Amino acid sequence: MKKPPMNAFYAQSGGVTAVINASACGVIETARRYPTKIGKVLCGRHGILGALEEDLIDTSFESAEAIRALKHTPSGAFGSARFKLKSLEQDKASYQRLIEVFKAHQIGYFFYNGGGDSQDTTHKVSLMAKEMDYPLVCVGIPKTVDNDLPLTDCCPGFGSVAKYVATSIREAGFDVASMARTSTKVFILEVMGRHAGWITAACGLASEGKGQPPHLLLFPEVPFNPTEFLKRVKECVEQFGYCVIGVSEGLRNQEGKFLSESGLKDAFGHAQLGGVAPVIANLIRDKLGYKYHWAVADYLQRAARHLASKTDVEQAYAVGKAAVQFALKGHTAVMPVIERLSDEPYRWQIGMAPLEKVANQEKMLPKSFISRDGFGITAQAKRYLSPLIEGEDYPPYEKGLPQYVTLKNKAVPKKLKTQFNPR
Repeated sequence: MKKPPMNAFYAQSGGVTAVINASACGVIETARRYPTKIGKVLCGRHGILGALEEDLIDTSFESAEAIRALKHTPSGAFGSARFKLKSLEQDKASYQRLIEVFKAHQIGYFFYNGGGDSQDTTHKVSLMAKEMDYPLVCVGIPKTVDNDLPLTDCCPGFGSVAKYVATSIREAGFDVASMARTSTKVFILEVMGRHAGWITAACGLASEGKGQPPHLLLFPEVPFNPTEFLKRVKECVEQFGYCVIGVSEGLRNQEGKFLSESGLKDAFGHAQLGGVAPVIANLIRDKLGYKYHWAVADYLQRAARHLASKTDVEQAYAVGKAAVQFALKGHTAVMPVIERLSDEPYRWQIGMAPLEKVANQEKMLPKSFISRDGFGITAQAKRYLSPLIEGEDYPPYEKGLPQYVTLKNKAVPKKLKTQFNPR
């Protein structure tokens, strides 16, 4: 009797995006086209924790229509988690647990959708499977709003955030300009970006000429000089009547310390940042006396599916689809990447990179993308960024609001007697 095909496991990791579910859609729809090669697609409830706890979701209960709707639904449909496995040397038991769960549920394909830490986990799982002589194909799927994964031209999730912050700072700029004579003269928008200033750079797309906001950008890659900054703010207000500023949450001082560091750590061991916009705003108030407002884009920037970039949606789906295709061809410990073929017209294709060269690497904003004075972006940066925010891909609307899907997320019966207790 012929053996049934092996199942696939898919999980979402870390901070979610407006298009991570498009990658999930790409994985599930593509897997369903090969019923003789892939059985069910099982998903981890709350990311890798779902695998460790044997809390698996059976996507075969979801209709084709529901899976298709993932493509226009933000956030993580199966739940994500900030949970980082330690090294194989430090915590071999957790990796063995993953393989035990996969064995119990006839899982032969592992797809992990996340950033640098997640790609590292995918690579380590592939090593553990090999050590335990278990036939598991492991493919990482890129995702991060920070756009800091190496070997890929851009990261799914970034284009939509870039579109959101550029739109938001342009609209806020119009607001401030209209009121500056008698009211607010300085507006500060804080965006994500702990070490790399890609999202801050995207704010610069809103300016198409001299005097248009944002007037100043503050990057993690450029140490903050308060004296020079205040000088530029004053000049801007005197020349244009107001000043609009985009700032990265990861802005650092001359000593390399985060301006907004709270002293706490997140689940990945990264410093918990407490908000740099009010720090900058208070500096302006104390030294220049200007009336100000500030805002933190926070979750709004990564959840804004209603304003997603069509390019981003298409690329997010494409890497999910490619992950399955790579796996079926036997490629393991790899990640699909986006390769740019040309800027104008913008053309791209999907390539493949080894996970060992992707894991735990950060791609910083190039110096050539930052203007000589350190407060703006160059024409080269605009050529790179502009295509990534192009195109609209609106979700369906009903009664004036976007309509998103909520899946059944029916659990698979557990088969193992032992339980996993996360640290």
